[in-house]
Amino acid sequence: MNALDDQALDQVADYFRALAEPLRLKLLNGLRDGPMNVSELTALVGSSQANVSKHLAVLAKAGLVVRRSRGTSAYYEIGDGRTYQLCDLVCGHIADRLLAQVQGMTGGARP
Repeated sequence: MNALDDQALDQVADYFRALAEPLRLKLLNGLRDGPMNVSELTALVGSSQANVSKHLAVLAKAGLVVRRSRGTSAYYEIGDGRTYQLCDLVCGHIADRLLAQVQGMTGGARP
């Protein structure tokens, strides 16, 4: 991060802000298997179409997803597969912390 100026750091912060919403993480996770349209994503995450569209716009602005037109439908796909590497790293860390908390409450490793 030493080589990043204030403007670049603002972009980094915007990127992480876009990831800082559980529904957006669900949407990104839903796109792991390939492009989906808003209706498919709405059914997948159990939210309204307007809400899903709003969150997809935030993800697109941050470059996390890309919108592509196919006929009369718009499909969304992951903008950069490295996003999943970041999410997997963070999720793995959180899972480890939660497991350590459970083991601490039970007095040791779980059988």
